[in-house]
Amino acid sequence: MSSVNGSVAVPEPDHGHQHVHDGEHPDGHQQEHAHDGGHNHSHEGGPAHTHAPVTTITLEQSLLAKNDLLAARNRGWLAGRAIQAFNVMSSPGAGKTTLLVRTIEELGERLGITVIEGDQETSLDADRIRSAGRPAVQINTGAGCHLDADMLRRGLEALNPAPGSTLFIENVGNLVCPALFDLGETAKVVIISVTEGDDKPQKYPHMFMAADLVIINKSDLLPYVEFDVDECLRQARQLNPHVEMLAISATNGAGLDSWYDWLIKNTQTPASHAGAQSHPMASESQVQTNA
Repeated sequence: MSSVNGSVAVPEPDHGHQHVHDGEHPDGHQQEHAHDGGHNHSHEGGPAHTHAPVTTITLEQSLLAKNDLLAARNRGWLAGRAIQAFNVMSSPGAGKTTLLVRTIEELGERLGITVIEGDQETSLDADRIRSAGRPAVQINTGAGCHLDADMLRRGLEALNPAPGSTLFIENVGNLVCPALFDLGETAKVVIISVTEGDDKPQKYPHMFMAADLVIINKSDLLPYVEFDVDECLRQARQLNPHVEMLAISATNGAGLDSWYDWLIKNTQTPASHAGAQSHPMASESQVQTNA
């Protein structure tokens, strides 16, 4: 069984500060000393205050910049093989895997579907995809709450999808972190279920701002829950005027034709697949990156 260990350890940044130790040092004296960097101190006539270090922001910017570079390389590699890649994101339990299994049953052979699964632990979702008859690779992120571009690169190395095929990347269930990390995908698909409430665009704006398509799943439960489809669409369009939205039920099949039509439309590429290259995923030293 193919699997990729996708855990990434990010060391905590060094942070300088100045502080006073109450009490005595072992040699019996009171001592105040400083470390380079941020500090706290007292001014005459004013309260003590702290100068916060800025290393956290610097680390985040550096991490995202590195991820964006790797995502650009992934995007170039996928484009060179005419592979359409869809980053599928949702809260846990919204129905990502169920929708992918239904899609494989209808379009798996036609679109040459393969799947990279992201979860903190287990290979349960990848097992479901393989049971449906299509290749899948599982990435376990450990404590990580999202996939990143380097994890996708390693997943592509293991999966090696065929030129002209369709790749689904099922991200870790989370409406926060995955929105920030570009993987190099062709499009982002966000799934919410009617059981979650219609206020998700307001609560998680970055996810809906990034989405190319929003799918409202479990529409068969609409008679039993409070969920206003029009209100959800209004909120999403306030954040992202061009986002498309579909209401479906992956369980009973309602609305799936619209999903299949969208998918087929977005897997058609202007260039012929005959020119796509079939070499394996290149290492960083072999990849050319366009500015």
